[in-house]
Amino acid sequence: MLLRRFVLLLRTGWSRAFVQRRTLQRALEHALSITTLAGRRTISRAILALGRGQVDWSADYRLFSRQQWKPAALFAPVIGHYLERYSAPGPIAVALDDTAVVRAGKHVPHSGWHRDPMSPPFHVNLLHGIRFVQVSLIFPHHREGPYGARALPIRFAASVPVKKPGTKASDQEHAAYRQARRQKNLVLDACAQLRAVRAELDQHGATHRPLIAGVDGSYCNRRTFTNLPERTELIARTRKDAKLCFPAPPGRRRFYGEQKFTPEQVRQDDAIVYHTVVVCIGGTRRELRYKEVTRVLWQGGARRRLLRLLVLAPTPYRLSPNSRTHYRQPAYLLCTALNMPAVELIQIYVDRWQIEVNHRDEKEILGVGQAQVWSEHSVGRHPSFRVACYSMLLLASLLEFGIERTAHYDQLPRWRKDAPRRASILDMLTKLRTDLESTPLADFGLDEIADNLIRVAYG
Repeated sequence: MLLRRFVLLLRTGWSRAFVQRRTLQRALEHALSITTLAGRRTISRAILALGRGQVDWSADYRLFSRQQWKPAALFAPVIGHYLERYSAPGPIAVALDDTAVVRAGKHVPHSGWHRDPMSPPFHVNLLHGIRFVQVSLIFPHHREGPYGARALPIRFAASVPVKKPGTKASDQEHAAYRQARRQKNLVLDACAQLRAVRAELDQHGATHRPLIAGVDGSYCNRRTFTNLPERTELIARTRKDAKLCFPAPPGRRRFYGEQKFTPEQVRQDDAIVYHTVVVCIGGTRRELRYKEVTRVLWQGGARRRLLRLLVLAPTPYRLSPNSRTHYRQPAYLLCTALNMPAVELIQIYVDRWQIEVNHRDEKEILGVGQAQVWSEHSVGRHPSFRVACYSMLLLASLLEFGIERTAHYDQLPRWRKDAPRRASILDMLTKLRTDLESTPLADFGLDEIADNLIRVAYG
């Protein structure tokens, strides 16, 4: 059963994250209650689901505000299983991105105004919330059959901005603020998370395997390229008008070549031929055309580091069998891995989209950020705790039922003509609530809260 696997995975995988056994037990109870809840997933509703509405509830809030535990330790089982499942020598791919968790309170610690990524291109909207940096480990299921890759989060940490001085601040305070922004910003926080992932992989014995991070255009800048940890490569989407060049001929004092070119000019240059590669997109093998230019330099970004330019041709598609052919936008990629096959790099870039699926599941379905906490530690810990529960649920489903969506899950409705090849997070939550009715929780020390969990989970 999925519930039994989920509880056992939490109990064994989180045992090193919590010093005291009672803290581990309370974290296990919150993970089970918040995950199976229906509606808003707040700490107060989790307390009611645990049957503690008439007793002191301060210990449930202190779990996230005062207890000594690190959110990064909750993701250790995912990394361990990945290295065990894909033990063959080769690169380890991760997806890195940031997301904003909406918090309406103007006095919530670390919150501020951010650009809304869902705003239309002709009018930028703002949202008030907390910015988080997420790193997801890409499980290449396409190596095992006709399945798409799935990303499991392994880091979810708040990016605390530097406080901006007021209008009456002195010139020295504004100068100190600008200096602090160079040492503490979103990109540097993302690089710090990559270093932490690289260090944890080394602790698991993966020092010989390079780490490749797939990022979008917001991380294709000088700070990212110059702050990469060792044995870590980057593949980033770049602008079509980025100024690139080749190294200057030997024997000259110049380092950068005088002739500049852009990725768009490479795409329009007929002298550079297209190559064809087959990659897995959504569980289906598809052909993509690309151009490749090696040993290029980006003076404004990567400085003197040699890069590799990959230009993906526009992909044709049709909205219906009889409609006219449309074309997607071309993609321009800069990569620091000079010797890796192009098919592996393009596959990692295609699989990077799975972190966007993580963001949708975490905020829209699992309610990350809905907890009304105000403590400086809780505003960052509780969302990380919820994302860790989400990652462990994905891992429990993979260990219990495999990659494919089996008959153990509920039957799909009749309007679903094409059955998906893998289970969604909604399938897992439904299965978890179904197992809650039939699985005895006495073996886990949760028999006292089982009946109340079932009642609250189904409203």
